[in-house]
Amino acid sequence: MVRNGEVILGHEPACSSYFDKARGLFIDAREDKISESLSAKEILQFLRMVPIEKRALHKPGEEKSMRMMIALILALLPVTANAQADDAQKNSEWKQLWDGKTFEGWKASENVDSWKIENGTIICDGPRSHLFYVGDDQPFKNFEFECEVKTEPHSNAGIYFHTKYQETGWPKYGYEVQVNVTHQDPKKSGGLYATADVSDPPIKDGEWYTQTIIVKDRHVISKINGKTVADYVEPEGKKPFSAEFERRLGEGTFAFQAHDPESKVSFRNIRVKRLP
Repeated sequence: MVRNGEVILGHEPACSSYFDKARGLFIDAREDKISESLSAKEILQFLRMVPIEKRALHKPGEEKSMRMMIALILALLPVTANAQADDAQKNSEWKQLWDGKTFEGWKASENVDSWKIENGTIICDGPRSHLFYVGDDQPFKNFEFECEVKTEPHSNAGIYFHTKYQETGWPKYGYEVQVNVTHQDPKKSGGLYATADVSDPPIKDGEWYTQTIIVKDRHVISKINGKTVADYVEPEGKKPFSAEFERRLGEGTFAFQAHDPESKVSFRNIRVKRLP
């Protein structure tokens, strides 16, 4: 509508807000400093809300400048969209969680001497201890985790996710993917411990295998060498398993388990990819 010689961009507050942000973008561009405050989605919403004959005018004397502004915004749309796509791709890229040489980014609980590094592998060999990943401030919720594992005969270990660091005891939070081929515990490698157990994993002691864990919302998939061995959907509103073990999805970090002095297990090539 026209009021006192000015073109008004509608009564909606949102419309005015987008218009003001667009004007700011144009001013920044004229001064050779492109603002990143206006997303492609916001630009498109602005352009859809305002009829074409009203986009050009704010005050009668600004017609030329406003037409230039609209042209600039349209030209920047692909750049903004590409930047957002790059951010999304970056968030979905694989990230190495271990440097292969040191314990940087990892923190052991009780009995720290149960952990050592040899020939590019993390080895657990000693009394109960848990090695937590602490190298990322942002907790993991939806993700694809992968590492290589090798068990020695009669050994037991585990891989926790959605867990939290604690000084002593078995981790209370999150789930454990079992690591066990010939230990006396009947719950074997690849199973979601006491939740979706596996009794006969397709692997042998003394051989490296790839353990994959995929979590998407309430869905958990465990794979060994690319083959799904456990597929679990957590019921909505699931109660804690016990006072000692939550065994519920949420968010958190990862941890490896040193189970007992008779168990020796190796881990390497540890990486994760965040999922939306």
